[in-house]
Amino acid sequence: MTDPAAPARPRAWLTFVLIGLAAGLLSGLFGVGGGTVIVPALVAFAGFDRRRAAGTSLLAIVPTSLVGTLTYGLDGHVSVLTAAILAAGTVVGAQIGAWLLARLSQQVLRWAFVAFLVVVAVQLFLTVPLRDGSIEVGPGLIAGLVAVGLVTGILSGLLGVGGGVIVVPAMILLFGYSDLLAKGTSLLMMIPTAVSGTVANLRRGFVDWRGGLLVGLGACLTVTLGSWVARLLEPRVANLLFVAFLLFLIWKTVAEALRARRARRG
Repeated sequence: MTDPAAPARPRAWLTFVLIGLAAGLLSGLFGVGGGTVIVPALVAFAGFDRRRAAGTSLLAIVPTSLVGTLTYGLDGHVSVLTAAILAAGTVVGAQIGAWLLARLSQQVLRWAFVAFLVVVAVQLFLTVPLRDGSIEVGPGLIAGLVAVGLVTGILSGLLGVGGGVIVVPAMILLFGYSDLLAKGTSLLMMIPTAVSGTVANLRRGFVDWRGGLLVGLGACLTVTLGSWVARLLEPRVANLLFVAFLLFLIWKTVAEALRARRARRG
């Protein structure tokens, strides 16, 4: 079912594809799902409410993450075991986040998330990830990945943020993964989460399936380009670009917090 406020076809179809092209480039370049672009773009340019935009975004992320995973995987930059451990943690964490959503102040959560992103951005700015070396999976790493997955799921449930923006820097800073391995693994981790979320949203009627497929199609066209650019970039440059992306998220979150505060006062 299409949102009644959505623009008329074929203009709507072009809008969906253009949104997908931008989201796919970011997905391939940074290993994120692209929801940070898709959701606000669907609200601004396709007339969706945030709930339908979020549901449609999850549908689009499924093919995007799949193509991105295959692209990174062809060069060996995907760890299936790591992705499975992280995904298990996010599933549990998302339930906790949903439970906490009704009990915690969104304003406090937004500012806490901003503080978290600032710390991560500073650490990434000071870190140069390695492109070689191997990761040995032991009990310590497994426990750490489960913890990261839990935190990622909780924040996703509370704030609606994608897992990649948390998982990628955590894998680089905490566990020594290369930036490419972190990005490829992050995309694989998102697939089961996006599939389960899409099924739930379809049952609730929160998905424009045609819009989601068109956004996903557009994203599939550019996610490979984004991953190719990521491989060409020097690790230092790639990190700085990710820092710039985090600064955008910080600005976006601060703007939402200020708008919410003005709305309460008004």
